[in-house]
Amino acid sequence: QVQLVESGGGLVQPGGSLRLSCAASGSIFGTNAMGWYRQAPGKQRELVATITPGGFTTYRDSVKGRFTTSRSNARSTAYLQMNSLKPEDTAVYYCNAGTWSAVLAGTFDSWGQGTQVTVSS
Repeated sequence: QVQLVESGGGLVQPGGSLRLSCAASGSIFGTNAMGWYRQAPGKQRELVATITPGGFTTYRDSVKGRFTTSRSNARSTAYLQMNSLKPEDTAVYYCNAGTWSAVLAGTFDSWGQGTQVTVSS
């Protein structure tokens, strides 16, 4: 089982940038796919980006070209670089790890505390 702690959120103006981190401990980080998710107030949690153990990435359409996910298996840490942030990116951001299908479906029994990202002038 992998334990995850998200960090790096904050308040930023539209057009600004933030870099989120997801520190993992427990099971072998390097064998798990990673997913970044977000949940805005009153909305369902949605998948934002994924990265496989080998570094293949996918993104939801609304963040393509603005967000980049990466990982350091040596540091057991995943990252989400968010540029050109928009007010609609405001949400609590979470990460999770597991099989590729689990990451795509977001079907996890437990989640970390997440990190709040607020984009506002």
